[in-house]
Amino acid sequence: MKWISKNKKPLLFIIIVIILIAGILDIKYEGLFFQLLPESIQNRLADMF
Repeated sequence: MKWISKNKKPLLFIIIVIILIAGILDIKYEGLFFQLLPESIQNRLADMF
């Protein structure tokens, strides 16, 4: 626990990067979050990726 309290900013940065990568992969492979989006947004995102 001491390690976490000393290194909050790097840990937070790593978590944010992991969430961003997971979101991009979800859109690319049309995962659960992608399927919950409205169809018009799905079409735009599918064209981008």
